[in-house]
Amino acid sequence: MGGVSAVPQPESAPAATGVAPTARSSRRSVGPALLLGAVGAAVVLLASGQTWAEGTAAVGGGTLSLDVDGRDVTGVPAALAIVGLAALVAVFAVRRAGRVLVAALLALSGAGAALAAFLGASDSDALNEEAARIAADSAATVDAVSHTAWPFVSAAGGLLILLAGLLALRYGANWPAMSGRYERDGSPRVRKTRSAVDPERPEELWKALDRGEDPTRDPTGDPTRDS
Repeated sequence: MGGVSAVPQPESAPAATGVAPTARSSRRSVGPALLLGAVGAAVVLLASGQTWAEGTAAVGGGTLSLDVDGRDVTGVPAALAIVGLAALVAVFAVRRAGRVLVAALLALSGAGAALAAFLGASDSDALNEEAARIAADSAATVDAVSHTAWPFVSAAGGLLILLAGLLALRYGANWPAMSGRYERDGSPRVRKTRSAVDPERPEELWKALDRGEDPTRDPTGDPTRDS
């Protein structure tokens, strides 16, 4: 009886193994989210500069070919892509509720860019405005209108930004944040002790002036020792 000893069994192992994979999977989502957001914004900005619609207008008894790019049709996708890029960076600079808000802004930017691009895919107002400007006739219209696939490419880029925002909303709470050394915590700053300046060495006088110090003042701060 005395030679038998009970070996304690670890009880915390199941709990630990149940939590670690969640944290690891959350951190693994950082790379895909960054990639989706960056690529999506680049696609939207690239597609916004391409031709979205083409047509012909009657000008001076003849016909003139016209085309408009995405920014002529609507500037919303490009603007929201820039907002999405800013939110993608800012999501790592905030924590807790702030991170949720920024992640939501990222998702909404992508959704808005995709919707605006999709609605602009069949828009002909920009072509009519271009025809009216060239013909100096507000009633001028464009015939034989055709639309390219670039609006749908822009919409796809917006969906990529949306996916990045959804990943940030789902897993962003466990994502790393910027180092705390870049944040100010409100604690008093330690004032560096100013070393004495040798008046016989001009280079030290210039260095003190560059630091915004008075080289003629005593470093201890005792005005009685200034001379």
